[in-house]
Parts: sequence; structure tokens; C-alpha cells
Amino acid sequence: MNNYLQQGLWSQFGAVIDMFRNTLVLCPEETWHTNKKFFYTSYHCLVFLDYYLTIPPINYVAPLSYTIAASADEIDEAALDDIVPDRMYSKGEMLHWLQLAREKCRHLMAGLTEEQLQGPWRPVSVGADELVSGQVLDYSVLEILLFNMRHVQHHTAQLNLLLRQEVNNAAEWVSAAEDSL
Repeated sequence: MNNYLQQGLWSQFGAVIDMFRNTLVLCPEETWHTNKKFFYTSYHCLVFLDYYLTIPPINYVAPLSYTIAASADEIDEAALDDIVPDRMYSKGEMLHWLQLAREKCRHLMAGLTEEQLQGPWRPVSVGADELVSGQVLDYSVLEILLFNMRHVQHHTAQLNLLLRQEVNNAAEWVSAAEDSL
């Protein structure tokens, strides 16, 4: 595959992940432990970042486990969906997982072929985590990578807004990944 395309994808996807990391690092410990919305948004973003980087997503297992809630009564009002972390994970645990996901992304980008990019990314079965706004995700690998990047950037912006509201601070823009392929 064209190395220029691989490097460009990595440069921007890595930048998004670096912005997400910077936002988590900037979050004060007190906010991490008291602002459930910040924690749940971070967890949601991280679990799906990692999941969508799993190609194919067969038998995906998150490093920091979760439960899929059977009913609305089991879901904390601060949670984003029915994927509920099994406990409140520390910021250090989440940052470690984020580093693993970043390495996974970098490795994936470095090995991409044109054939792989055009190939399908399809969940094995249709369940709650394969639905977005009532639609089944049926994307090419290129589309799921772009979808994933947009998803992480969307939640990073939400987290920065929460930080602005809580501590009047937010992580700065990252224009490119801090390392190349």
C-alpha cells in the first residue's frame, strides 16, 4: 500500500489518540473520582477505540472488563450506553489501556494493505455494540478506521468541555501524532 496514505492515516489517528490521552492526563484525580460523566465517557471512548481497531472483531475482550446491562435499571444515569464498566478504573489503568490501544493502532496502520482497507469490517453477530443510531455497522476497514477516529475526537471534545466546566482547563490541540510509523 502507498506509504504516504499509511503515514497520513497514522499521523491523524495518532494525533486523536494523543489528544484523548492528554485530556485524561489533565483531569485532576478529584474530578476523575467525582465526575461520573467524565469517567463513563472516557471508558466508553476507550472500549470502542480498542474494539473498532480489532479486525476482525471476533471474540473481542476488553482489557478492563465490562458488563452489558440487561435493563435500564442497571445503568447509571451518567453512563453513555449499556456497556457498564465492572468497577471504577483508575486513571492509571485507563492510560495503560490507552497506550496499548495506541500501539495496536500504530501496528495496524503500519501493516495495512490496499486489499485490507477495502475489505469488510463486520461484527460477527448483531448486538447492542454493533448498532449506532439503530443501524448495523457494515463498513469497510477504511470506513471503520475513519468512523473510529471521528468517534474518539467527538468524545475527546466532550471531555475537554467537562474539564473546562470543572477546572477551567482543557487539553490543547494536537496536529499530528508525536511519532511516525
